[in-house]
Amino acid sequence: MADDDGIIAERLKLLEEYIAELRDLQDVTFQEYLDNKFIRKFVERTLQTALEACLDIGHRFISIEGFRYPSDNKDVFAVLVEEKVLPWELLPTLQNMVGFRNVLVHEYAKLDHAAVYGVFKKRLGDFDAYAEAIVSYLGGLQTEAGNED
Repeated sequence: MADDDGIIAERLKLLEEYIAELRDLQDVTFQEYLDNKFIRKFVERTLQTALEACLDIGHRFISIEGFRYPSDNKDVFAVLVEEKVLPWELLPTLQNMVGFRNVLVHEYAKLDHAAVYGVFKKRLGDFDAYAEAIVSYLGGLQTEAGNED
């Protein structure tokens, strides 16, 4: 797989930065979260951009590898599971992430702050699992390419 323009590597680095920034705020209580609109907006936007990075990586894989075109954002992850880029166990979690992203993007005026806070506090590991699966897949490809000599 040739990611000649480095989009996948760049998005993985951004994803790592976004999640690290969110982890820096893990000691924020729910009341502090509710009371501080800057923290709320930072968390919302950073979660959204982390999700966008995951989707960008998925779309890039599909484009480079010539996998079937996804019907929507949830299907991006289904394609990656079908092609064994990601383990099937991650699919429900990743598809839920897309639903959450849609809420952040389209229902921003009436967000459930408790739900967003819950994702912020309990679901950052989902991003780690996604990134680890991508890196593992890429590492397997490099190993295979090295064995072809």
